[in-house]
Amino acid sequence: MNDEFFIQLAASAAAVGALIALAAWAKIAKPVAPLDEYKARAMLAEEFPGRTVEAVWIASDGCGALAKSGALALVICRVGDGFAARQIPWGQAVSATFKNGRLSVNLGDIAAPTAVISLPSWPPKDLAA
Repeated sequence: MNDEFFIQLAASAAAVGALIALAAWAKIAKPVAPLDEYKARAMLAEEFPGRTVEAVWIASDGCGALAKSGALALVICRVGDGFAARQIPWGQAVSATFKNGRLSVNLGDIAAPTAVISLPSWPPKDLAA
């Protein structure tokens, strides 16, 4: 082993250390807090201004939410390290696949193709389709 090897090893270690420090400083790996009703309503108000939200169902694991707004369903689902918000017809949300406590809503979007929301039951009994 010669001096060039040790210089290259030290430079590589310094570069890896700098990348780790940058990731820690930027908080890239920071986990997203689970949704609650307040956060979900705030996100819906920001993403869909002017829409009146009649009811909100929050996923039991906090990874999504579904809201009824007139003839539309407003869906929030976790995508990567954030959330995506989409709107679909209410009838599509009511007829979505519900199995083993998980509602699978087809969003038809390449960025967020399917929203999977953990709910105790679906469809809701108190709202008409």
